[in-house]
Amino acid sequence: QVQLVESGGGSVQAGGSLTLSCAASGYQYCMGWFRQVPGKKRERVAAIGEDDSTRYADSVKGRFTISKDNAKNTLYLQMNNLKAEDTAMYYCAADRWGPRLCLLQDEFTFWGHGTQVTVSS
Repeated sequence: QVQLVESGGGSVQAGGSLTLSCAASGYQYCMGWFRQVPGKKRERVAAIGEDDSTRYADSVKGRFTISKDNAKNTLYLQMNNLKAEDTAMYYCAADRWGPRLCLLQDEFTFWGHGTQVTVSS
């Protein structure tokens, strides 16, 4: 069973930055960040494949950067120029897909419990 533990969430003013981390229980081929606001559909924010290929939601392109440290089995999400609409619970996810599917799929198998990000305007 894969375990994913997110950290780094918090409250920040608009224009600020936060870095989320996700510690995995082992190497993961495909990882992603999702976010969800109560009453709304879960949104994929970014994904990264085993070849380090990445894909971002249009709403975060140019502001967020997904990366991973394979030696530490840790996934990161650097979030800059945060906006009030970025407020959400952020979840880390993992699966065993190859790079192509990793950047296309939303139905990941393994999920963390989430970390809250609140951006005040």
